[in-house]
Amino acid sequence: MQPVLLIDIGSTYTKVTAVDLDEPAVLGTASAYTTVETDVVHGLTKALHALEAATGKLDFLDRFACSSAAGGLRMVASGFTPSLTEKAARTACLGAGAKVVRSFSHKLTAEDVAEIVALAPDILLLAGGSDGGNEAVIIHNATLIAASEATFPILLAGNRNAAAQCTAILAGREVIVTENVMPRLEAMNVGPVQERVRALFLERLIYAKGLSAVAEQMTAPLLPTPAAVLFAMELLAKGTQDMPGFGELLAVDLGGATTDVYSMAKGDPTDADTFYECLPEPFAKRSVEGDIGMRYSASGIVDAVGLAWLEQKSGLPSERVQDLVSHLGDQPDTLPHTAELEALDKALAAAAVMTAVTRHVGILETVSTSQGPVLVQTGKDLTEVGRFILTGGAIIHSPWAGDVAKSALFDSRTPNSLRPKKADIYVDRRYILAAMGLLSQKYPQVALTLMKKELEAYGTHQ
Repeated sequence: MQPVLLIDIGSTYTKVTAVDLDEPAVLGTASAYTTVETDVVHGLTKALHALEAATGKLDFLDRFACSSAAGGLRMVASGFTPSLTEKAARTACLGAGAKVVRSFSHKLTAEDVAEIVALAPDILLLAGGSDGGNEAVIIHNATLIAASEATFPILLAGNRNAAAQCTAILAGREVIVTENVMPRLEAMNVGPVQERVRALFLERLIYAKGLSAVAEQMTAPLLPTPAAVLFAMELLAKGTQDMPGFGELLAVDLGGATTDVYSMAKGDPTDADTFYECLPEPFAKRSVEGDIGMRYSASGIVDAVGLAWLEQKSGLPSERVQDLVSHLGDQPDTLPHTAELEALDKALAAAAVMTAVTRHVGILETVSTSQGPVLVQTGKDLTEVGRFILTGGAIIHSPWAGDVAKSALFDSRTPNSLRPKKADIYVDRRYILAAMGLLSQKYPQVALTLMKKELEAYGTHQ
């Protein structure tokens, strides 16, 4: 036996997973409340004791960890135009495993900068202009930031022709210069930014969040939890040299405060007569809906779909829906221990997954031109994606994951939303996707084998 320990320190719970490389197999999982108010090591120790009670004492060959404790990695992104450099900046942040708490385009105002300072992000990504293009916006924004009380690191990833001047303007602050997120019009370059974001997470943020003691015991650097999940999804889609993956897929992680969506797909138009009009999307894409969640952000689901929708899906009167949603927001540790709460949870989950996937996928519109009407696609076309994976606390403990999944598939009533038409549904019952992303750093073949073995199939839905 060659056991490996995988640790996910979440904002609410710390999850630990032990796997055996030889068989391979998941030896056991356990969790404990994340003691972020005192020392995260206390919660981790409790989780490890629970794991040992299930598996017996193990001598771990390697240890890997990720974390989203204390809100995870919070970033603000600033770019030039909303559809180009701002979008590229957001894409880079999200792909690195960050939560983008705010994004800006064009020239910042004094009010914008005051808001950024008040948000106190872990990192500010300052972008803008393709190389050799607009320099005025990023220089203006750097000047306002330099005059503010900002104390957070600034990642400079804009027009390289303005990099030296911006660095001089921001002298005395922690500034990291990296490659432009959009060196040419309609060409994203997010890899270098993502590498620097993860490095900053290691160099600075794990210490600020009390994770240094954990980091010192690990085989590899800590990762933001969403980055680990992204690694797992990309491995599951692409496979390895010796084992095929699932192919293009869509995944949703339904949490208490946010809903994350991952797509591993090119997303090109499936119709040769459709025009593609937007910044090209990355194959591995992550989006975060910060206003939609099963507990802290349950009211955001009401705002997104309306009380009438939830009333119809849950069978509860709208007044009762509103009362229960308010209760869930105030008491986020509430479990669905009554028939009413069970019915509401199912409706909330369906609404959250439907809304998050709809926001993630592309749209198709008819545009009038001098040559007549043409179809224009913005974002990813995921209509032909054939695998859909669900994870998250509300999902893995429920008996209705298949019904929730159907809510995210293509609906003829909204034909412009490019959601999957038909998909095989899988549920991450043991909540191992983040752990498998960690494992994939050194043992991708084992991680892929275990995901294929552990993900629970729910059949094909359309």
